[in-house]
Amino acid sequence: MLKILHISDLHFGPFHWDGNDEDLIRRINSYDADLVINTGDSTSDGIEREYLQAKNFLGKIKCSNLISIAGNHDKRSRSSVEFFKKYILNPDVIYPDVSDEIKKKYIFLDDKMKIKEKFTDINFVKRISIHDKQILIIALDSNILYQDTGFVEESILRSISEKLNNDSYYLRLLLIHHSVLGADECPLLNSQRVIDFINYNKIKYIFCGHTHEIDFRISEDIYNKHQFFQFMCGATASNDMGNYGNNVFVLYEIGDEAVQRIKLVKVHSKINRLSFEEENII
Repeated sequence: MLKILHISDLHFGPFHWDGNDEDLIRRINSYDADLVINTGDSTSDGIEREYLQAKNFLGKIKCSNLISIAGNHDKRSRSSVEFFKKYILNPDVIYPDVSDEIKKKYIFLDDKMKIKEKFTDINFVKRISIHDKQILIIALDSNILYQDTGFVEESILRSISEKLNNDSYYLRLLLIHHSVLGADECPLLNSQRVIDFINYNKIKYIFCGHTHEIDFRISEDIYNKHQFFQFMCGATASNDMGNYGNNVFVLYEIGDEAVQRIKLVKVHSKINRLSFEEENII
């Protein structure tokens, strides 16, 4: 059994909340998670000051396995990707085959110079071991520089699929900022292609953020006989809540075939002190 704690949309900067971060950190650490995942928008405008604040917050989480991905707000400027790598996570990035037709806008800062130094996506695959079980983290960068809608480059999906063909793992987890199932005002434009990627590679659990709403779904491909779960976390520490009225984080206990537990933790702030309300979904 794997215990995962899910945070998202911290929005350090003007959209970060006025609550007590230290209280929030203490509560997060009290759950003793095997893995903490942060599905993006750690900043409001992708500037260095905000990235440093996010780094300081994330650095206080006591978990040996903490994985963060970028959100659309984290890619607001030409320097945002380098700030993400400097302050949040610097993984072995997967690059597209430049000989292919590339459809994602602004995937290179200069369309005429398709070199790694100009590449703006942060797609990666990370292998971790928890309780002697091998877990594969697949991170897809759905964010487009300067924009709020999402798109995943086709050649990236092909490259990752090739890497996964001969790999056997207890669990494959996909992290992506935009929702794969369902739509919103700023959707993932090629969501069906990503769903095909998920089903083809038999990925069981998908984690996302972006909308600031809580949403848990199951998708089943009857023809190809594959089912996957999508877990959308609301905003964990944001004062820009959208349609959802609470700051939240989520705790999951999952196995290779089933979700054993989903615990929603709502965070209420009053006079710079926090209270927490737990809701067991499963």
